[in-house]
Amino acid sequence: MIIKKNVQKSAYYTDYMELFEKEALDVIHICLPHHLHAPVAIEAAKRKIHVLTEKPMSIAYEDAQQMVETAKNNHVSLGVIFQNRYNPGSVLIKEMLKDGTLGKIKAGKLSVTWDRSDEYYSKSDWKGTWDKEGGGVVIDQAIHTMDLMRWFVDDEIEYVDANISNRAHEIIEVEDTAEGVIKYRNGVLTAFQTINYYSYDAPVTIELHCENGMARMVADRGIVTLDDGREFIADNNPNETFDYGNGAKGYWGISHVKQINNFYDALEGKGDIHIPGEEAMKTQRMICAVYESGKKKERVYL
Repeated sequence: MIIKKNVQKSAYYTDYMELFEKEALDVIHICLPHHLHAPVAIEAAKRKIHVLTEKPMSIAYEDAQQMVETAKNNHVSLGVIFQNRYNPGSVLIKEMLKDGTLGKIKAGKLSVTWDRSDEYYSKSDWKGTWDKEGGGVVIDQAIHTMDLMRWFVDDEIEYVDANISNRAHEIIEVEDTAEGVIKYRNGVLTAFQTINYYSYDAPVTIELHCENGMARMVADRGIVTLDDGREFIADNNPNETFDYGNGAKGYWGISHVKQINNFYDALEGKGDIHIPGEEAMKTQRMICAVYESGKKKERVYL
């Protein structure tokens, strides 16, 4: 959580207020349970500390708004980790949408089918709870893929119509199943289907049906097939690696590092933060609308 020169490696705190009182910090990285993202970020911003937080930026949309407002008022930077936007497949699709090669999006769909067992939840005192995690498969596992879809469509959301339920877990409060539709103001409909009771973490999939062809993502691999027969493929470069240390997940890849480097480059005046709080807040609003719609069992207009 500490990014500061000359801090002893053995220094640690179990109370973030004590941390702020005893350390002269320039930047913090927030990698805490979800319900702590907003209060820690807001307190840091009040103290003129730049913040880079893991997803989700908050549980409640109002907290996300306050995070952005506090950072703005105190002239500090706020970034939110959505590292999958840096994957080569994501970049390929985004660039071919921006330059018009694919034409307009007609419709889209995504699927996330992963495995998070009751045993997984039993090892945590905050996962699987509404008040600390803020939800289940949507806010924890599917949020990255849903963020990519929103980023690809790149328009304001008109409404969210969703169903959520717990169908296969015994010890959690939150949803392990979610499906629905998100309609954007440009007329694009995108469907999503997410579960976290599958037998393994299957590759996530995104499909965009566009005027001039199809764009697909399978895991990190992006494939664009145009109607004129041309095909473009982008995948992770095996020579592009980063050693996260013993015990780190091997599938993390290099995209986290790319986003972190962008954040620090921006702090040094070398360009803009690619995913500032204002941008991440759009995804947070979408996620919160999924839960509102699912709980109320009605369409939610934004």
